[in-house]
Amino acid sequence: MMNNIEITKNTYCVGKIDDTKVPFHRLILEKGTTYNSYLLNTEKPTLIDTVDISYGMEFVKHLQEIMDLEKLQYVVINHVEPDHAGALGALMNKAKNATIVTTELGKKFLIGMFKLQNRNFHVIKDGETLDIGGKTLQFFETPFLHTEETMVTYSVEDKILFPCDIFSTHIANYELFNDLAKEDITEDFKVYYKLIMHPHRPYVRDMINKIRNLDINIICPSHGYVLRENAKKYIDIYDEMSKVELSTDKKALVLFSSMTGNTSKIAQGLKEGLVEMGIETNVVNIKNADLNSILEMAKEASAIMIGSSTKYGDMIGSIEDVVKEIVKLDLSGKFGAAFGSYGWSGEAVEIINDYLKNSSLTLLDTSYMIKATGDDHIKLPLRVNFTPEEQTKEICIETGIAIGEILIKN
Repeated sequence: MMNNIEITKNTYCVGKIDDTKVPFHRLILEKGTTYNSYLLNTEKPTLIDTVDISYGMEFVKHLQEIMDLEKLQYVVINHVEPDHAGALGALMNKAKNATIVTTELGKKFLIGMFKLQNRNFHVIKDGETLDIGGKTLQFFETPFLHTEETMVTYSVEDKILFPCDIFSTHIANYELFNDLAKEDITEDFKVYYKLIMHPHRPYVRDMINKIRNLDINIICPSHGYVLRENAKKYIDIYDEMSKVELSTDKKALVLFSSMTGNTSKIAQGLKEGLVEMGIETNVVNIKNADLNSILEMAKEASAIMIGSSTKYGDMIGSIEDVVKEIVKLDLSGKFGAAFGSYGWSGEAVEIINDYLKNSSLTLLDTSYMIKATGDDHIKLPLRVNFTPEEQTKEICIETGIAIGEILIKN
């Protein structure tokens, strides 16, 4: 374990260095990594994040050597993946009086992972503060960086940002601080961003906007180096790399047929999300379009989304004729998804999905999205009951963003 390295007064890094070749998200981290956990030894002792589940018992034993865990008041969990929250179960067996601080969704996940339903939770509200006796913590929700429940923690008096996975590097090191690194870490920092954060860049933009007015002197991420020299440089890198520019090589085609305009609204929501990811997107109502023009657009598109309302258990208008012609094309290397609104059963969406499944394109369904993004909140094919209301409008946009992520990755 790390030997209680002091970052600033009463703030210590107590994490774990893993200098092996680490399996990570279907990759191998050739340079290893660190699992940084931070102890704020204040009047109300507080731990920010833990370590990988593999080192849970070792981590708890180490903490017991430096403090009485029954005096631990708060455990802040910014992100519930097992490389950060993995030691929580073992820790809470010893930290009988500690309250877990996390988001609403984080609480749900942690209870499911560690059976902590009988423990005290403090569910944060975006921007709220918590007095831990000598230091003030402020919390900001940063969803999808890189999972839905994520938040960041800011130590107001010390001007330290604890962003968990954000601003990390995968490098096993014993120096901890970036100004002591034996080589320039900038490229490793950028590679980490590209692998983990870039597909979620609209959410990176949201995060940047939330922390923009904070006075940040030090960034204490959960992997790799603590950025105590020129922290602004690394924020600026995220800011610059997350700016959305219109993609020159990725295009999407959204085709639909609608009875009352509801499926049209879904199509527009998908477009909004795709454009937010920088994907050039054509939305076409097949009622007003020439078949040859549609086929040409389909040949150029990287992703084809087809939607229909349901009437008498079937698609409407001439959309089926268009679908039959599209699936005759060589769609290798392209992605496809079905969507639509419905009143009772929504068969049209499933029929379109079957056509796409039997074509040469890669079908985007719920199973594919979970494996590609790690999130299960995107459900494909996309089916919306009656009129898209505020919540379902947001789902349509988020689905467009998620499909845009797939296109960027591929």
